[in-house]
Amino acid sequence: MKKRKSPNRKINRAPVSQSNGDLLRRITIDPSVLVGKPIIRGMRISVEQILNLLGQGMTHREVLREYPVLEEADIKAALLYAHDVIATEKVYRVGRTS
Repeated sequence: MKKRKSPNRKINRAPVSQSNGDLLRRITIDPSVLVGKPIIRGMRISVEQILNLLGQGMTHREVLREYPVLEEADIKAALLYAHDVIATEKVYRVGRTS
């Protein structure tokens, strides 16, 4: 039985993804821009706009084509921000209890 030689190939690894903290730094809040809504990198593009487009069925690529100033990491940051808001949301019972 012949021994197989392993080829000397360079392995291309996917780039390490940004940490959550790095992504969230892309989200800014400035009272003078869009009345203080969370926005992407100080631009007049809100997290809400991005979520709305994705919720309507647009793909990441379509959003990036529609807003060429955005980067893939901006969309990830918007989703992460929304997750963090919902994950820390407190829900209180209102009204009568039985």
